[in-house]
Amino acid sequence: MKALILGAGYGVRLYPLTQNMPKPLLAIAGKPVINWTIERLNKIKEIKELFIVVNQRFYPNYERWVKEFKGPKKITVVNDGTTSPDDRLGAIKDIRFVIEQEKINDDLLIVAGDNLFDFALKPLVDFYKKKGPCIALINLKKLDEKLLSQYGIATLNKAKQIVEFEEKPPVPKSTLAAVCLYIFSRDRLGLINDYLDCCYNPDAPGYYIQWLYKQTALFGCEMKGKWFDIGDIDSYNKANEYFAKKVKRHHTSLTLA
Repeated sequence: MKALILGAGYGVRLYPLTQNMPKPLLAIAGKPVINWTIERLNKIKEIKELFIVVNQRFYPNYERWVKEFKGPKKITVVNDGTTSPDDRLGAIKDIRFVIEQEKINDDLLIVAGDNLFDFALKPLVDFYKKKGPCIALINLKKLDEKLLSQYGIATLNKAKQIVEFEEKPPVPKSTLAAVCLYIFSRDRLGLINDYLDCCYNPDAPGYYIQWLYKQTALFGCEMKGKWFDIGDIDSYNKANEYFAKKVKRHHTSLTLA
């Protein structure tokens, strides 16, 4: 299994924080967002190599970061060549770009570089082994309908197969929101070409999931924990506050021990 981190966005809603720094390299509780994700990925023995797709504008930032990062798995930074929000490829085209550029022919775990979560990834990998291609879900039952409408919403049957999925539905049919965290089998990676050949939305991954569950069996794994989609200053500040408290509690427990 390989892992792909999506980091080619420009983070315009986070200006001025992201004018000279990509979202995944912004500091959360003292270390870059991407470090938190890679620490989770490094605990999965099935993952043999990590790829990070980035844009030309922030490529030097990632090159400096990867030289300093210490970890057990090989990390390859892939430059998609785009220079601004106007010529960006979009998340789905970036996935295809990396698959083709790096000749990936393996099961692939995909995660957004601006997602931050505190749950372990082993349950998702174990779920994939049992069920097949799957996406991670978080139950947002405490949110009202208006807020739920900002996410991709899934409906599952008893076998945990997705029987309905809608990106940003005006009337959500469940409270299970999709995290941009997927595992696709090697024999299903070609479906990305079919999707893009039909000229569907190349950017928001949720629209690909909305199309994909109708083409092949796709399952939803509900994760237990906290998840932040860092899209604006407010969500960034909330994530920073939450993880700073976690770090402080951890340090306190170590001191007391």
